Amino acid sequence: MGPLHGLTLLEIGGIGPGPFAGMMLSDMGAEVIRIDKMKQFKRIQPNHDVLTRNRKSIMINLKAKSGIETVLRMIEAADGLQEGFRPGVMEQLGLGPETCLERNPRLVYGRMTGWGQEGPLAQAAGHDINYIALSGALHAIGQPNEKPVVPLNLIGDFGGGGMLLAFGMVCALFEAQKSGQGQVVDANILDGVAALMAMYYSLRASGLWSGRRGENLLDGGAPFYGVYETKDGKYISIGSIEPDFYALLRERAGLTGAEFDSQMDPTKWPEQKEKLTQLFKTKTRDQWCTLMEGTDVCFAPVLTLDEAVDHPHHRYRKTFYDGDALLQHFPVPRFSRTVPEIKSPPPVPGQHTEEILQTFGFCPDEIQHLRSSGVVADSPGRGV
Repeated sequence: MGPLHGLTLLEIGGIGPGPFAGMMLSDMGAEVIRIDKMKQFKRIQPNHDVLTRNRKSIMINLKAKSGIETVLRMIEAADGLQEGFRPGVMEQLGLGPETCLERNPRLVYGRMTGWGQEGPLAQAAGHDINYIALSGALHAIGQPNEKPVVPLNLIGDFGGGGMLLAFGMVCALFEAQKSGQGQVVDANILDGVAALMAMYYSLRASGLWSGRRGENLLDGGAPFYGVYETKDGKYISIGSIEPDFYALLRERAGLTGAEFDSQMDPTKWPEQKEKLTQLFKTKTRDQWCTLMEGTDVCFAPVLTLDEAVDHPHHRYRKTFYDGDALLQHFPVPRFSRTVPEIKSPPPVPGQHTEEILQTFGFCPDEIQHLRSSGVVADSPGRGV
């Protein structure tokens, strides 16, 4: 039973950062009810969508006046709501913050956008790649004299977006328990990525970041902090920044040449990197693991998704869970007393429609009327 047990949150169905935030909150024990829209676009099969696990789902027609009133009735008994529409859409639907907080003054109203609720770009469409581009993060990732490298959608959607929204929701829920008053949480990916870049702006201000890709301490420019190919065409990573760790790298790799004496001299880095590139190709990845893994070199093999699951460290810590015929991670972070758990697999949209309505006090006749009039549905295609 996780630390957020006892909280009831509503999640307006969406994709990307919103469901990630909902997963974080539901993993921690909150009862997160996903309100899936009719004809919701989903690229991933519902039973494979880890981002929607631990939730119950109800399908509501948000274009119907009765559908909006149904949501408002649910809001009256909820602790929080999160949505991920463009600015103004919830207001147009009749579910804006003012309306919802009038129904429930204790409600925490979480908003997830890309550009923020206001500003010149607020109404523009965008995706992770655009937000990290405007934040300066994308420019910093890649090799010298090459175009920036797309780092999956981890930095924007999930790190700067969903995780920020989950954090903001928990902060506001904590405050609401003291004040008795709800509020709006304006989480957006652009702000979140800017926050993730805090240390790099600090390095820049201190003259320790050149602004050019692949020339700096943490972007692959330093020979002792990077990825190298091995004899068998696989890869390893090293991060021997501290002097003691660098000394151990030199010892384990046999770096006896005087050119490696000047660790922090960027003018020496190209020569050092070239020699390390050739050196690491003389052994297989497993051979380098035998020499360095588990030591203070700060070393790890670069594993595929399948390889990562089977690594002994992950097996020992039970990082991954393969129940319900779906490989996924265990809830994090870990707690000593209020232990989070995987309570249920990802739902099919509308799977729990009747159960949810009953929980919120709708009587059988009301439920039947909502279903027959197309306001709610039990599964895609019904009640549309």
